[in-house]
Amino acid sequence: MRVGIAISGLLLAMGAAAHDIPNDVTVQMFLRPAGDKLDLLVRVPVKAMRDTDFPKLGPGYLDLAHAGQFLQDAATVWLVRAVEMYEGNSRLAEPRLMAVRASLESDKSFASYESALGNIVGPRLPESTQVPWDQAMLDAWLEYPISSDQAQFSIRPGVERLGLRVVTVLRFLPPSGATRAFEFEGDPGVIRLDPRWYQASLRFVQAGFLHILDGTDHLLFLLCLVIPFRQFRQLLLIVTSFTVAHSFTLIASAYGMGPDALWFPPLIETLIAMSILYMALENIVGASSVGRRWMVTFAFGLVHGFGFSFALRQTLQFAGSHMLTSLVSFNLGVELGQLLVLAVCIPLLDLLFRYVVAERMGTIILSALVGHTAWHWMTDRWNQLRQFRISTPVLNAAFAASAMRWAMFIIALGGIVWLVSLVLSKKELAKKRLNKPQVANVGD
Repeated sequence: MRVGIAISGLLLAMGAAAHDIPNDVTVQMFLRPAGDKLDLLVRVPVKAMRDTDFPKLGPGYLDLAHAGQFLQDAATVWLVRAVEMYEGNSRLAEPRLMAVRASLESDKSFASYESALGNIVGPRLPESTQVPWDQAMLDAWLEYPISSDQAQFSIRPGVERLGLRVVTVLRFLPPSGATRAFEFEGDPGVIRLDPRWYQASLRFVQAGFLHILDGTDHLLFLLCLVIPFRQFRQLLLIVTSFTVAHSFTLIASAYGMGPDALWFPPLIETLIAMSILYMALENIVGASSVGRRWMVTFAFGLVHGFGFSFALRQTLQFAGSHMLTSLVSFNLGVELGQLLVLAVCIPLLDLLFRYVVAERMGTIILSALVGHTAWHWMTDRWNQLRQFRISTPVLNAAFAASAMRWAMFIIALGGIVWLVSLVLSKKELAKKRLNKPQVANVGD
């Protein structure tokens, strides 16, 4: 009796383990419109389709002789019914499952569309092949009816439930022959495979808006800017200088002008923390004039622009052929997010300094709290940066060309700063002349 209970418990445990959610799953897809059909080739690990009890042999080999119907059922549940395809703004009907088969984990046929399709429609694995069921791959060919292969297509993969972390590698092969590659994690929503400029712009405005609201370090930097200068005219110059500066470095980095070394991201993150700490300390000792603050903000904005570019690396793949438009749109979204933050912070600070604490004391307290946080960030990020070895650049033609581009970039930025400073100084001088008291003529 006890032996029977023990065996039953062991079988239940083995069954539960066999249906655990995998930690990491990679899904490969090819999508090609041709004529009045849209072909989708998919490769998924069999172990990720955990609701299907595939037939097994011996210690856990996939029973290839009887697995055909189970593979079709799994593909229907996890792919046919999960993937959403759109032609224009209309969702396509459910696809036909043209073929499905098991493949070895070591099979390299999904290196190209042609070899992947050839593997799916080619000879099946011999039934005598011993492949552990949790190391087998499911390859499927789905076919959608379409009106034209020149239409605009979109996809929502719908495979994020296959594992705790699902990475999808998608390659779109339009009739023009220019392959577009995508790689994303989880559920990216509806992906426009060849977006129009306004569609890409809208997506990146939203991305910039949400990024500034989700970035704690950027929010604290804005707070340090707002605390001592709460007049709209003063803040307009300061925030605009920050936006212009981070736009320069964001665009430059997106076009490959930034260093690609492993130590560069942790260096930028450390400098961002230092910029917040500096602003907090400056507020505590006494904020400088608007004229000086905007130049300091401009310098730190260049650093924050590289930080924005790191967040955009994965998102730029959705820009299609409209990268510059997408970058400008992202900056617009950041600016809108900053305006929202200012619209909330300025009235709250005014109320705080009017009814709770004196302005000077409140400025010191708030800046000290921000500075304390920034100090911990800076030390943590510095420790991460120290783990990387910063090597001396190789002095070759590529380095010389890059140095020349950055020299031109810095000269242009210096010219902009000089021109703005000149205009502001002239305005300040004219204002002083207007405010200077007039001396009455004694003879009059």
